[in-house]
Amino acid sequence: MRARKTLLDEDERRSAAAAVFALLERMAAFMMADRVLMYHSLADELDTHAFLDKWHGRKLMYLPRVNGVDLDILPYERTRMHLGAFRIEEPDGDDVADVADMDMIVVPAVAYDGRGRRVGRGKGYYDRLLATAGAVKVGVAYDFQLLDEDIETEAHDVGVDYVITPHGVVKTRRHK
Repeated sequence: MRARKTLLDEDERRSAAAAVFALLERMAAFMMADRVLMYHSLADELDTHAFLDKWHGRKLMYLPRVNGVDLDILPYERTRMHLGAFRIEEPDGDDVADVADMDMIVVPAVAYDGRGRRVGRGKGYYDRLLATAGAVKVGVAYDFQLLDEDIETEAHDVGVDYVITPHGVVKTRRHK
């Protein structure tokens, strides 16, 4: 996956992100959500920065911040960010929110399958966070990151309800 992402040019990256986040905006679950936990994208992920800026102030947007082996959730404010763990921009402040208060969580991953299972970056941060979350969980990906074959999982792995690629929204078999 990493090698495939490096082959994308800037126009392909920009176009894919625009298509994915346009589809997300049209989802009923997003329209109804007041509190949305996003992620601050790395260079090899679909760019979330414009989406965060667009919706900040219209919805309560949150970002994760690494705290030991867990993730804290804090409100997104463009002016209150710092370079944190793993060279990812993270929010500043002490106003930590509870994952139980989130209406939607947009989850990054290296790959997804049709059952909503995901391959993360291997540290388990999102699995620990999602384990207690009742929010709608949405994966966003380039088309090639949605695999036809099943991803092997372990008991602690937590999947997503939907996967959005530039070509559509997939309601996963995990979704009830």
